[in-house]
Amino acid sequence: MNISIEFTLTPLQTDFETPIIVFIKALRKSGYKVIETPLSTQIYGEFDALMLFVSQAIKESFERIDHVVLNMKIVKSDRSDYEPNF
Repeated sequence: MNISIEFTLTPLQTDFETPIIVFIKALRKSGYKVIETPLSTQIYGEFDALMLFVSQAIKESFERIDHVVLNMKIVKSDRSDYEPNF
């Protein structure tokens, strides 16, 4: 089963940009389809493999940041080709 995951990583520190950039670069290197927007980053793939990867990427990010909030939405389908029709 394919899924779509949307992340918003919010480090609670003065230098918030660096941890966000490191997290996004890790997602980019994954080989999964990644789409970035100004407010969030989406990643798409097969549930089991993607969740294993995402779990490790989140853990590594959390180990580098003392205080952080991660908002994550998971949709059961690959929405990477979504285009508004209105």
